[in-house]
Amino acid sequence: MVGDDHSAPVPPAPDRSASSYSIVIPVYNSQDVVGSTVDRVVEVFESAGLRYQVVLVNDGSRDGSWDVIAERARTSPHIVALDLLRNYGQHHANVAGMREATGDYVITLDDDLQNPPDQALLLIEKAMEGHDVVFGRFDRKQARGYRRLGSRAISMVNRRVFDQPPGLAVSNFRILRRDVVERICGSRTAHPYITGQALMFSSDPADVLVRHDPRPVGTSNYGLRRIASLVLAILFSYSVFPLRLAAGIGFAVAGGSFLLGLFYLVRALFVDSSVPGWTTIAVLLALMNGFVIMLLSMLGEYVVRTLNAVSAVTTYHVARRVSS
Repeated sequence: MVGDDHSAPVPPAPDRSASSYSIVIPVYNSQDVVGSTVDRVVEVFESAGLRYQVVLVNDGSRDGSWDVIAERARTSPHIVALDLLRNYGQHHANVAGMREATGDYVITLDDDLQNPPDQALLLIEKAMEGHDVVFGRFDRKQARGYRRLGSRAISMVNRRVFDQPPGLAVSNFRILRRDVVERICGSRTAHPYITGQALMFSSDPADVLVRHDPRPVGTSNYGLRRIASLVLAILFSYSVFPLRLAAGIGFAVAGGSFLLGLFYLVRALFVDSSVPGWTTIAVLLALMNGFVIMLLSMLGEYVVRTLNAVSAVTTYHVARRVSS
């Protein structure tokens, strides 16, 4: 009947206080700022009246970071500190923290206050809409030019390798629902990449605009070498693109060499040559051997990474654990 409204009522969004939250913070050489980061996280979640757990993972720091976070863990029932045997990398530290986490949702953030803890409440509000993963979209990233350039390169890789949806922004500041966390923790890979795995193991990812603050002290530990290493790890661990690219180049060179060889064969049959041709042979052999070595190197890289993935029970080791 005209005028009747038969639309189903919209169910109310879940109450954020009904869930518990684990905040995982990888720690590396940040003794001057990590204490303030932890204090700020505690302040935000206490003020919001939310059930929370803070998991601090010391990733082989060479300064006094472990002493700072261990002291916080001894004096608070909400804080757990893990000390990894050596520096394994940020993503390994995140996996260690996720396996220790007990919350219905896990939030990952950096140890340097560039991800303001109060912005985590925005991630939570967005997750309450039903999304299983929510990334922080930075309004203006406070980072050096090479870091922004590296982020763009990684974003391009994410879109190609992990089918990152158009318009979705990803970052290390994110919230993941328990089922996504369990899939990541259960994944047998020697080279974890949390952002890509979150995209792989989620069905309804989203992002929300958050603030990104300048680092109050010190400089970032994520330099060009680490960014390049991450890009290579993603490509070789989660994609066959480098292998296919190398194979394509190899086939192209082989085809060109075949045509060049056919040309010299025809020329030798119909035209007398006064040049012995040893230079051409040497050049062709060097070129072909070079590409064969390149292809073998690519295959070797995949073989090594596959061997690591199937033989490694764990990709990190916890030396100490402190809790109150």
